[in-house]
Amino acid sequence: MRYNDDGDHMAEKTNAVRLVQLAKVPCKEAFYDYDEKDLNGMHAAEAVGMPPEQVFKTLVARGDRTGINIFCIPVCCELDLKKAAKATGDKKIELVAVKELLALTGYIRGGCSPIGMKKRYPTFIDETCILWDEIAVSAGARGHQLILSPEALVQLVHATTTDIIQ
Repeated sequence: MRYNDDGDHMAEKTNAVRLVQLAKVPCKEAFYDYDEKDLNGMHAAEAVGMPPEQVFKTLVARGDRTGINIFCIPVCCELDLKKAAKATGDKKIELVAVKELLALTGYIRGGCSPIGMKKRYPTFIDETCILWDEIAVSAGARGHQLILSPEALVQLVHATTTDIIQ
């Protein structure tokens, strides 16, 4: 794993990184070898040396009333669809198909960031984020994480913090 917090990027700058820098949000970048078999983000947590509760994955779901919504939850947890629906004001909500991710967000599975999507969608971050001084989220590419304060992330993406995990 390699860290970068001085603007000297070791990989192509993603839209998420550009937006964080433009907003002058203090953050670090962490790079690691992406494991294709890691579908839940546990490898990312291990690779960046943070507990799984502190590393957040980004999920995209569609509500029956509100349409597309974004959910950020710890990689060790699962999204509670009933809580998610309640948070969005929907009766029913379901995760979108992987094949829809790129068209909706501009990101691929394993590299979906809550920052810098093609369109601004309502975003919900699990309330456990406030337990940490900093959390990690995808930087918009596989094997690339942004480490920043949860408060900064909430403000940057205009998120709501709420209980959305099982």
